[in-house]
Amino acid sequence: MALPIGVTPNRRGRTALGALALATAAVLLPAPASARAAGHCANQSSLRVPGAAHQRSDCLEELTTAGTVDSGHTDPADWAGLTPRDLSVPAGVPGIQIDGYFPDSSTTNTHHGWNHDAQFVIRLPDRWNGGLVVAGTPGNREQYANDRAIADWVLARGYAYAATDKGNTGPGFHRDGSRPGDAVAEWNTRLTQLTRAARAVVAQRYHRPPTRTLATGMSNGGYLVRWQLENHPELYDGGVDWEGTLWHAKGPNPLTFLPPALRHCPVYAAGGPAADTARQELHRAGFPAGSEFLWPFHHQVYWDLTQRLYREEFDPAYDGATEAGTPCCAPKTPACDADYDYATRPAEVHEAVEGIALTGRIGKPLITLHGTLDVLLPISQDSDVYSRMIREAGRGHLHRYYRIEDGTHTDSLVDSFPGRLRPLLPCHRSAFTALESWLTTGHRPSADHTVVRPEGATPASLLTRCRLDG
Repeated sequence: MALPIGVTPNRRGRTALGALALATAAVLLPAPASARAAGHCANQSSLRVPGAAHQRSDCLEELTTAGTVDSGHTDPADWAGLTPRDLSVPAGVPGIQIDGYFPDSSTTNTHHGWNHDAQFVIRLPDRWNGGLVVAGTPGNREQYANDRAIADWVLARGYAYAATDKGNTGPGFHRDGSRPGDAVAEWNTRLTQLTRAARAVVAQRYHRPPTRTLATGMSNGGYLVRWQLENHPELYDGGVDWEGTLWHAKGPNPLTFLPPALRHCPVYAAGGPAADTARQELHRAGFPAGSEFLWPFHHQVYWDLTQRLYREEFDPAYDGATEAGTPCCAPKTPACDADYDYATRPAEVHEAVEGIALTGRIGKPLITLHGTLDVLLPISQDSDVYSRMIREAGRGHLHRYYRIEDGTHTDSLVDSFPGRLRPLLPCHRSAFTALESWLTTGHRPSADHTVVRPEGATPASLLTRCRLDG
């Protein structure tokens, strides 16, 4: 998710988000000579983003963060904390960047001084491989949040790339829209909107539509991949879901497992005779045994804020006139989110979640990866369940699911616990190349399994490779 699961402010009133080793050469999409040699920033002046209220186009010598940080065409604060410290940055990708926004009435995204939501970025490399990658942001971050984790790598491989801020950002994202659930519903609408527009811009730039359109994203961005492949499979050829958020009206969902964490973690942290019972309650809620070393950080940074913000989005009546609850409240105090019981809340709350819920009925190939030590979206309450939903919907042949041993929700935590955690980012890249192979050659990735941490692996080696095939 965003801030925590990742976050922004205002309620919506607008138009309508075989695995191969990383070290192995990727199966690239075919690209005609005309596309590969289109010329530096060719057609820049004629490019128009359909439906955009405003756009700005720039010819850049470098589209990756190796150049865009200095040129001001990204925002490092937007992707801070999402990737390992020593992640390498590719370079040598000249092309066109288009920044802009679609019509919208909310103003939580202040980037560029526009004070306008529904902002997007589209990047068009001179050397194009024929493909397009689209992404929504994790949590409630802005449109550059995936630049280090996803955009740099796919741009270096020749893909065009597009990302959206999802239409609302920051810790006040739940203010957007007129009804509970509207802000999250807009995320889906905005990624659909951007995908259609980006496909049109790619055709303008390279004189043909993309050969492949792939959706990918982490956390809330992974939720968007799932939703798009369920509801608009006609727009995509496939997707990679990096620990997407599971919203299910009957549960599990974040509103079912975060309150127990808020109730029991302080008791566990205090020690004493009640600590062991509290630990067992956290395990029962889905937080895996062996993840205890991650609980203090998540209790301090993620669990409380995430619960209050998303509960406000779907159930604003719970705390009356108070907005997003009382931070770090003690159980048994009035309207405390630590006592929240989703199962007993009124039908309209469940209906609000149902409006944006997932079904498992994907219509195009999807690869999901999730860390076994994720304690923001515990794997047993999320991707394990979603994988089962896909099979029960009769779509198992379109899905591959890899549980990444010792992976957690935020890769930057690997720097704090290098001997206990592994980054998911290399596994995401291996999943992406596996999807390419699946779509291009028909080679199906290996069956669902847990990707074990290699014996004797060093933090450096885990940062550069992840074998999904054993």
